[in-house]
Amino acid sequence: MMQNKAPVSARPWYAHRWPWLLMLGPAAVVAAGVVTMWLAFAHQDALVVDDYYKQGRAINKDLRRDAEAARLKMALRLNYNAAEGRLAGTLESPAGAGTQELDLRLIHPTLPQDDIDLKLRVDDAGRFEAALPLLPIGHWQVQAEDQQQNWRLTGVWAWPQQRQIELKADADAAG
Repeated sequence: MMQNKAPVSARPWYAHRWPWLLMLGPAAVVAAGVVTMWLAFAHQDALVVDDYYKQGRAINKDLRRDAEAARLKMALRLNYNAAEGRLAGTLESPAGAGTQELDLRLIHPTLPQDDIDLKLRVDDAGRFEAALPLLPIGHWQVQAEDQQQNWRLTGVWAWPQQRQIELKADADAAG
């Protein structure tokens, strides 16, 4: 008894497995391209600045401020107590910078809206303290400078792996 089956070539193309299998690769690439385009337009990159030329020219000024911090032998120690929401620290300047107020900036690596600016009063012993909400996990750029922007200390703070950070002026910057 013979079954009445149509030959393979007589069936329509969509009844075969191979055309569907061959179309699967290009369809996956098109879907991935659509998702990539959606991500690119929905989540714009915050790392690119509009005034890059102006910021590039400001690098020389920043280098002079770093050299001034090295000349003054500046050092900054920060200790963050997340449970109490307190940031405490000391500012040292053996050469006698005599800073009364300190601008401390915690810069988020990718989201400028998460940057934190603190204006701190420094006592005669170089100590200061401030309230600081819980920081998101990440590698924060830390920048400290005096009110007149004569000197600057910078560093990277890996929170929460580092509960404390110490910023010292680079001696090579002074030369």
